This record gives sequence, C-alpha cells and structure tokens, in this order.
Amino acid sequence: MTYCVGLLLHKGMVLLSDTRTNAGLDNISTYRKMFVFEVPGERVITILTAGSLSVTQTTIARLHDAIDDPDATPETSILKAETMLKVAYIVGEALSSTRREIDEKLAMMNQGATASMIVAGQRKGGGMRMFLIYPEGNFIEATEDTPFLQIGEHKYGKPILDRVVTPDTTLEDAQKAVLLSMDSTLRSNLSVGMPLDLCVIEKDALKVSMKRRIEAGDPQFNAMSLAWSQALRDGFTRIVI
Repeated sequence: MTYCVGLLLHKGMVLLSDTRTNAGLDNISTYRKMFVFEVPGERVITILTAGSLSVTQTTIARLHDAIDDPDATPETSILKAETMLKVAYIVGEALSSTRREIDEKLAMMNQGATASMIVAGQRKGGGMRMFLIYPEGNFIEATEDTPFLQIGEHKYGKPILDRVVTPDTTLEDAQKAVLLSMDSTLRSNLSVGMPLDLCVIEKDALKVSMKRRIEAGDPQFNAMSLAWSQALRDGFTRIVI
C-alpha cells in the first residue's frame, strides 16, 4: 500500500509520497510514486500514484510514450494539453484503460487490480489545479473548501490536515503539515514506509521549486517527529475533564 498527499494553497502546491509497495515480513519493496513532468517556464505537472504497481507503472510509461510520440497532440500528450483539466482527462483515460486491460488478464485467477492518482500542476496562462483520479478514470478537484487530496492509507494522516490546513497556509507550514501527516501514518501502518519524496511548486513558478528525498534516519524528520510526539503528550496532560 502507500500514502500520498497533495495540498493546493494560495502560494503554491506541496506534495508528498512514500515509496513502500509491499509490507510482507520478508519482502519489502521500494518504488518511486512521485513523477514530475515539466517544461520550465511553460508548465509543470506532478503525478502521485497508489495501488497496483503494474497498473501505475504501465500508466506512467504510456504517458511518457505519448509525450515522446512525434505525432503527439494536445489530445494525447500531457505536455501539450491546453488546460490542466485536459491533463486530468488524459491521465484518467490512460489509467482507466490500463486498469481494464490488467483486470482482464487477472480475471482467470480471480484477482483484480486497481490504482488511483493525484495530478497537480500549472500551465502558463492558467491557474494551479489539483485532481484525484479514480481507477475508473473519473476525477474530483481540490477546492477552497477542501484544499488537500489523499490517496492510499489516508485515514491516519487526515486529522492533522483537517485541523491545520487552509488555502492561506504558508508553504513552510504546509511542508510541516504533510510530513506530520505522513509521520502519523508511518507509526500506525506498516504498509507505508520510507524513504519519502517531497515536492514544492510555488505559484506561477512553472517549475519544481524544491524536491527532496527523505531517507530513513533523516535527522530533521526524526527531530520533527519527536517534537510532535512531545507536543501531543504535553497537550494531552494539560487537558482537564
């Protein structure tokens, strides 16, 4: 399983993903689940993936093939699409068709495959937009009322986002929020694991402003985790019933 989260704020977008794909006791695998497509100064798109690795990797590979196709058009390539809405549609179509094909191959073994994605980005002349793409290819969009989207094991990391994230949240506080959201998930679910991939896209930058991989044992992440645990214990102790 996995956990991925994206925040859409007035100042920009913050995205975070883990890299664990199998939490078996003797078979833990690591695969990147954050993919960046950019033409600096023209557009930037980040895709986060969760679910069946065969579905997500095949979908991403097909998106790359469509970009590299000499006959690529705004209808087929996410780097030529005229709007972020069209990008979401292209990704949704690729995900849906890939899932159906793999489902058919697995049907004889009474198995199935599913996956979901978060697509976030901005093109020149347009605003920042963020979408959650469902396995069927349909999608929803982040809004002022709900400025964050999650996929995978999201229930453990949702409470802090509900309490602290608004569209006016700064990019610095947003990074703290998604990392603490991930920290809560790491503590509660073995199917989510390090290393983590963090990405920040400032509004109108039209490129990735900051990208960081956080490895197990990272001193900054560990210090933040310990400080958060202590703050929770202190707050719990102060509450009177």
